[in-house]
Amino acid sequence: MAGPKMQLLVAAALLLAASTVAHAQNCGCSQGLCCSKYGYCGTTAPYCGDGCQSGPCYNQPPSGGGVSVASVVTQQFFNSIIGQAAASCEGKGFYTRQAFLDAVNQKYSSFGRDATADDSKREIAAFFAHVTHETGYFCYIEEVDKSNTFCDTSYSQYPCAPGKKYYGRGPLQISWNFNYGPAGQDIGFDGLKSPETVANNVVISFKTALWFWMNNVHSVVNQGFGATIRAINSIECGGGNTGEMNDRVNIYKNYCNQFGVSPGDNLTC
Repeated sequence: MAGPKMQLLVAAALLLAASTVAHAQNCGCSQGLCCSKYGYCGTTAPYCGDGCQSGPCYNQPPSGGGVSVASVVTQQFFNSIIGQAAASCEGKGFYTRQAFLDAVNQKYSSFGRDATADDSKREIAAFFAHVTHETGYFCYIEEVDKSNTFCDTSYSQYPCAPGKKYYGRGPLQISWNFNYGPAGQDIGFDGLKSPETVANNVVISFKTALWFWMNNVHSVVNQGFGATIRAINSIECGGGNTGEMNDRVNIYKNYCNQFGVSPGDNLTC
């Protein structure tokens, strides 16, 4: 058995070796990649999570303002939503907080990060209010009624593939070929020929929701929650479906309260 002095020498040698390995990995990561605490590049939790040195780290607020999305959307907050879905819901084994964070950090890192801290929290609250409403607390992955193809042939640049249907899928229930087409192009999957990918790949599923949000909703968030309802489902506005509109508003107010910010003005549409 080695004596105390020998054990200390071995421990010191191991520590020096570990330090040298970590030091040797000088990240130099490409844009959009995180530099892990060990000096490697990547986009998932081992790289962007605890100890992340640079890049879109989960817990690193941007220099221009905003908040750390991961610090707002905690596991506890996520569980408080999905925990309200019935055990039989398909979404219980599909949607995860980690998939949401991966989608944000891999592709839409400006979400919740380009305004004041309070405004960013309101945007995150608004996003999850709509997601909660659309999916029934993360219960549904796909729209219940699958009879409609949701194919608009007037959008010739996004031709519908034979036998494919573009009904609602994912956290914001993305619908129609004119959304699946450009979303797929931006994210990197064939939205027209393989729309079912949104229901099979949870990170892509969250990316489609964030794609829609960043392209259609993000710019009106500062106008109040009512403007975000109009951007997502204008049919509910102006008395079209007051019950559905109020459900979204009540969920949003609840999430704002959890995040410690006021919901702001112009809550209805």
